[in-house]
Amino acid sequence: MTLNSIFQFLVPKDKKFLPLFEQAAANLILLAETLHEAINVPRVEREEYFRKIEELEARIEEITHTTHLELSRNFITPFDREDIHSLIKAIDNVADYMHGAASRMRLYQVEKITKSIRKLTEINLEACQLIGVAIGELKDLENHKKISDACKKINKLESKADTVFDKAVADIFENETDAKNIIKYKEVLSALESASDKCKSVANVLEQISVKHS
Repeated sequence: MTLNSIFQFLVPKDKKFLPLFEQAAANLILLAETLHEAINVPRVEREEYFRKIEELEARIEEITHTTHLELSRNFITPFDREDIHSLIKAIDNVADYMHGAASRMRLYQVEKITKSIRKLTEINLEACQLIGVAIGELKDLENHKKISDACKKINKLESKADTVFDKAVADIFENETDAKNIIKYKEVLSALESASDKCKSVANVLEQISVKHS
């Protein structure tokens, strides 16, 4: 048992880090929902959604910054300090890539939303919702199965995203003749696929925390 673990038995329940993780997860889910909504409206109506995505991404960055500040101020933490750092950073990375996908759609003025883009946003939304479920179970770390089950589902979704991405890129090179469109769509698809990779990174950290406390 680590020194940090011993102190955890002697101090009140954490009121700093877990609420920050829950705030980050809630904003991440909202960001994923907003991105999914953005691709289901005409291009001329997307700007409002893109602005909201920017705001949500900035909010998650603020939460990440606050978490790092709290780490520097607090000796006792609910679990290992490196895991706290890794978890908030992984969540921030998911937000960065989803924001990146939205930024590319906006910058390149992507008109047509393909089935692959829509499918990847659906996958990322589901993965973010599962991240929220798993983070909600960090409060007492007694229900390891719920965390494990959520992480397994996220890993399956990431594999699914890889398949969707590979097929989508192959289709672009086979059927698209305009070089500009090839670049546009590959950039958007790549950002969305990277977001799913980062969701898997979140799951890996959550599993690591769960195993340490099992």
